[in-house]
Order: sequence, then C-alpha cells, then structure tokens
Amino acid sequence: MDHVKQDDFEQKVLEVSKTKPVAVDFWAAWCGPCKALGPIFEETAGEYGDKAQFAKINVDEEPALSQQFGVMSIPTIVYFKDGKPASQSVGLVDKSEIKSHLDQLM
Repeated sequence: MDHVKQDDFEQKVLEVSKTKPVAVDFWAAWCGPCKALGPIFEETAGEYGDKAQFAKINVDEEPALSQQFGVMSIPTIVYFKDGKPASQSVGLVDKSEIKSHLDQLM
C-alpha cells in the first residue's frame, strides 16, 4: 500500500491505472470513519494482490490532490482507470462496495 504525495501521484496512481485499477483512499488522522475504513481497505488490498493497486492520501498533507479530485468529505475512495477517475465511494463503506467498484473496472 503506497502513501502517495503530490510529487509521485502521477507515477503511482495515474500511470499504474493505465494497466490496472487503482483505489485511492483520501483520509486524515483525526477522522473516526477513516480509522474504521483503514483495516477494511487494507484487507481488500491483500485480497486483490497484483490485480489492483491501493494507495492512501492524507488530505491534511496533500490538500491540492483533494481539491483536484473534488474530495469534499472523508473518507472518500476514488477509483482510477486509464489515467483518470472512474468512480468513487464516499463515507465508511464495506468491502463489498470497494470490490464492486474495482471489479467493474477490471
């Protein structure tokens, strides 16, 4: 699981999404629902292995990325395919919702 910053976002998210779906969790340390989503997100990442890429972006450290992708509340997962956002989940979601988005992009 990559913790992505502005300077490596294009390489770790946009470029990778040209070959497989990428799920990016926008979160913050102070966010209770984000803390609850973390283990679900990581468990799902483990199940997908190399079939999808999973990344996390701390909105407090990377506000420009949050603004760029219209993240208004957290947690938000943005799913990327072919170098651009394809869908998103807002709020605390379960594993089945994450899998549903990824499976549609495969």
